[in-house]
Amino acid sequence: MQIPSRQPANPRITVLTFVILTFLFSSVFWYLTATTAPVAENATRLLVFAVGAMWCPALAAIVTRLYFQRNLKGFGLYPGEPKWLLLSMLLPIAVGLAMFGTAWITGVAPFSDTGAARVFSLAFLPTFLYLILFNCFAAAGEELGWRGFLVPELDRFMGFTELALLSGAIWTSWHFPLIFFGTYHGTGSLTYSLAVFIPSVMGAALVLAWLRLVSGSVWTAILFHGFWNFFIQQFYPLLTTSTEAGSMMLGEFGWFVALAYVALALVFWFFRDRLPAKGNPT
Repeated sequence: MQIPSRQPANPRITVLTFVILTFLFSSVFWYLTATTAPVAENATRLLVFAVGAMWCPALAAIVTRLYFQRNLKGFGLYPGEPKWLLLSMLLPIAVGLAMFGTAWITGVAPFSDTGAARVFSLAFLPTFLYLILFNCFAAAGEELGWRGFLVPELDRFMGFTELALLSGAIWTSWHFPLIFFGTYHGTGSLTYSLAVFIPSVMGAALVLAWLRLVSGSVWTAILFHGFWNFFIQQFYPLLTTSTEAGSMMLGEFGWFVALAYVALALVFWFFRDRLPAKGNPT
């Protein structure tokens, strides 16, 4: 017997339900992370906790969809136009290259010949492909929730600027427990980490919301997020000599990325009129 779909629920209620469930589910992994010592022997365990937390938004979105809608339609699982997928992959690579390239050229964090010899060898290719896939898998957990569910639901009752800011604020606050009680922060003071992290995530949220809505596909957000995590956290750092000045400039808690995301957000916000008219999300 087929269970009939319900009429679309009030999006304000579905959004509130999703946010509560996301934070409730995530709190389990936040607690496990906060109570696990950040030492080498716990590295695998902490990675599992991190990925588990990243999949909590997806779980919350699925539960919310099934309860209110009785189906899993609306996540934007169709790939959409290739140009948006390509842009979503190339943009993180380009921003990362600009960031780390500036550090290499200026000497803030010199280019590492030793790291380059490893990264650009054939032996590194399987690791390269595995890390790309793993990062996209981990990012999919977040993006199925934030951009697969939250952004289209917000789009049902508010304009682009408002939904980008609200989704960004929720996404930003979701990271706070790991920043305050875990190890997810930069090498400087906690105040500095927050000062660069908040505008970074708020800017990224606007870019990702734009890509999701213009393409109708959550894959744009998954690819952008996965490629960003790989190239910014793993690939480019392998090519870079670690320095104190570099740690303040580079990575997710560096000042360069905050400036870059604010600039990108302004560019994408300027083209908000290119977004399609409101309708049912795909």
